[in-house]
Amino acid sequence: MALFTESDSRFAETLSRLVYCNPFLPERLKLQREALGASRFVQPVVWHKLTELDNNPAIERLEKRARELATRTRQRLAEGAAASEPELLLYEDLVLYLFYCCNRSGLDSIITPSLGVHTAPSPRHLWKGFLADFSHFLDMSGRAFPSRHEPARVFAGISQIRRAFYHIFNFIVGASKPVSRLRAAVWESIFTHDIRRYIRRSLYDYLGDFPLLVTGPSGTGKELVARAVGLSRFIPFNPQKEQFDTDFASSFSALNLSALAPTLIESELFGHQRGAFTGAVSDRAGWLEVCQPLGTVFLDEIGELDSALQVKLLRVLQDRTFQRLGETRMRHFAGKIIAATNRDLATEMRAGRFREDLYYRLCGDMITTPSLHEQFADSPDDLHNLILFVAKRIVPDEAEALANEVAAWIDHHLGRDYPWPGNFRELEQCVRNFLIRKEYHPAYGPGSSATDDPRQALATAVAAGTLTMDELERCYYTLVYAQTRSYQDTADRLKRNWRTVKSKIDRQLLQELTGRSS
Repeated sequence: MALFTESDSRFAETLSRLVYCNPFLPERLKLQREALGASRFVQPVVWHKLTELDNNPAIERLEKRARELATRTRQRLAEGAAASEPELLLYEDLVLYLFYCCNRSGLDSIITPSLGVHTAPSPRHLWKGFLADFSHFLDMSGRAFPSRHEPARVFAGISQIRRAFYHIFNFIVGASKPVSRLRAAVWESIFTHDIRRYIRRSLYDYLGDFPLLVTGPSGTGKELVARAVGLSRFIPFNPQKEQFDTDFASSFSALNLSALAPTLIESELFGHQRGAFTGAVSDRAGWLEVCQPLGTVFLDEIGELDSALQVKLLRVLQDRTFQRLGETRMRHFAGKIIAATNRDLATEMRAGRFREDLYYRLCGDMITTPSLHEQFADSPDDLHNLILFVAKRIVPDEAEALANEVAAWIDHHLGRDYPWPGNFRELEQCVRNFLIRKEYHPAYGPGSSATDDPRQALATAVAAGTLTMDELERCYYTLVYAQTRSYQDTADRLKRNWRTVKSKIDRQLLQELTGRSS
């Protein structure tokens, strides 16, 4: 008795490739079509927040066929059917896919509350059901399977996969090709391009040593990318305690370097000893010390870090060691570093403001977030999709009506070619302004383009009287700071406090100004 019929073997081989593919690449769609037959396949080409996902009929048919085949194959094995190692590996992948499908909604019930809805339920009930399924399909007496899967590790693995999918799917919104490529890039950052190697060769034990550098214009979701990666790290499951080794929701710490003075950055990041400086009345652990071994520290605006602190951060990346401020004892950092910047670091390195050795330590893995201009150029319909996404967050009951009104207003007053220089943050502000005032005044006016000289665009906006006083103030602070490159010098020139200067800088405008003057 053969283990698989010819048609079952073809299906199992396709499903095996599907199990290990990147779900956000076109390959996933191709494999699902191959498994089900193109004539029976109905599904959106791109998975994103505003599409149906788990209730799709094609997915349901795929899962049903996988369950039926796994059940039949298990019965044949129990009856003593001969099986080669490649056939047993196909059976294993078939069962792994089934485990994921069976536990998908249960894992969501753990993931969603952990992100702040309410207290997350214990995974104990889910683990018991999984263990029963594992024993049934992969713990057959007298049968040794090639991969020798351990139930706790498989459970942790499918939990990580679901967690990663959940975060990427919910954090990164849009149907355009640039955004689709971004989702796929985040998936690879978590699992590498070869998830089979990641799982079977335990690469998850090493990826925490790989820093990630996220680049892109201001307002394009760099922190969301960092959160998706940081919240999706592999977390072992302890079968004795029937719980995960750590709570993923508390494993991500974000530090905005542009919002702090250099001395505060050093204290926040590395910690300090009592008496290290005026006001240090007690010992304090910094974020690097507080970070769990399976945790992540996110350093936003890494391009703002001064040269002395760049040297200290370089040591963390090279040796995984650091010292508290005012202390000689070496401490160990066991977590993952993710950094982000909207600056052109190549320009900063040429100008001597950013260390090359630090850059090359940070860019072991890199992700670039696309601008809204790129997204809408590829998929104009994404404008309405993103407006609806924003509207659902701020006024859920009025989302559809508000989105339609905002989209119509933008078409009439800004036009579909408006470049959205502030990216998603500007679009969000536009929706909020329209909800309150039924209008929106962009900083540079509807006629400006992404390639305009920002100084000329600013002058045009001032002459046209389209800026609010707050916008005018922020633009002028930024213009002067772009010339001095010093908060204190800018404060002296404008007769203001340096903290006020720092709080008023428009990072997107600064990038445009410094990019042209370098």
